[in-house]
Amino acid sequence: MLRFVVERSLTGHAEPLKERTLGIEVFGREPDYDTNLDPVVRTTAVEIRKRIAQYYHEPGHETEIRIDFPPGTYLPEFRIPKKPAVAPAPPESRSWRWGVVATVAIGIAVLAIIILRPWAAQPAIERFWAPVLASPVPISVYIGGYPTEAVSGPVVSVMDLMRSERVAFADSTALAKVTALLVVHKRPYRIRLQTSSQLEDLKDGPAVLIGAFNNAWTLRLTGQLRFSFVNDREHHIEWIRDSKDPRSMSWSHSVDTPYANLAQDYAIVSRVVDPTTGKLVVTASGLAKFGTEAAGEFLTNPVYMEEISKSAPPDWDRKNIEIIIATNVIGRSAGPPHIVTTHFW
Repeated sequence: MLRFVVERSLTGHAEPLKERTLGIEVFGREPDYDTNLDPVVRTTAVEIRKRIAQYYHEPGHETEIRIDFPPGTYLPEFRIPKKPAVAPAPPESRSWRWGVVATVAIGIAVLAIIILRPWAAQPAIERFWAPVLASPVPISVYIGGYPTEAVSGPVVSVMDLMRSERVAFADSTALAKVTALLVVHKRPYRIRLQTSSQLEDLKDGPAVLIGAFNNAWTLRLTGQLRFSFVNDREHHIEWIRDSKDPRSMSWSHSVDTPYANLAQDYAIVSRVVDPTTGKLVVTASGLAKFGTEAAGEFLTNPVYMEEISKSAPPDWDRKNIEIIIATNVIGRSAGPPHIVTTHFW
């Protein structure tokens, strides 16, 4: 994006650039894409400004031509550094002016490479979802429910049916965020209630599993992985188990705890090839409702997803991924999600 706006400015285009124009020209978005649901231009601009500031703050760059990318605009500004006084130079010539232009162009190219790192420029959210979105078949999104007998007994009446299909509000919120992301990428999807589905359905194609203890497919899948969910019904404790440290109860809570006293909740976010079906599966699953809500936000917000690339191996997007995220509990809602630990294989 920096290269695009700089080259455009140097070729004499001084009119303001719109966010949508950059989304289409630089990131290949469709002309009618929703800039609110897909803020890739804004988040990239923030990252560029941060990297520019870091670059010029380092010693040795004081005498270089400076490129600024001020907030509130997508037009770059150029500043030639002041040099020590020297003997009067000959009158300015045309060749000297072209020399300055060439120097500016070279400096811009070098700076763009250093700041943008084009080999790793694709946003983390795109790298995470790319294998799922590449599927030619619809993506199934499974929302957790409750077994019929746990809700109202045998389903006989219309009211029984409606009660048996109730779902959690936080799960619905995560569902809405995930399906909105699929709509933005123009990918077909189908929503399925886990309690009304069969294991065979998971062989249809990629799947997204929402919910943990109310989603049997999540418990089945994560039970085969490093991080899994455990429910001690006798002592009313739920936790995320780490197979490398099975005695740890770091990510746990008592289900009897008043929600006003709950400080944090945790979730497993993953993207793995299911050993049973051979299909890609993404999970957004919290210990409690707050974790699931935060997992939905993490999976669909480019800002939070960028946390992955900070500690991940270079080829993380081609690996199986399990991530433990945490969120502060604020009243009845989840705060911003953040990564606690990751596992790639």
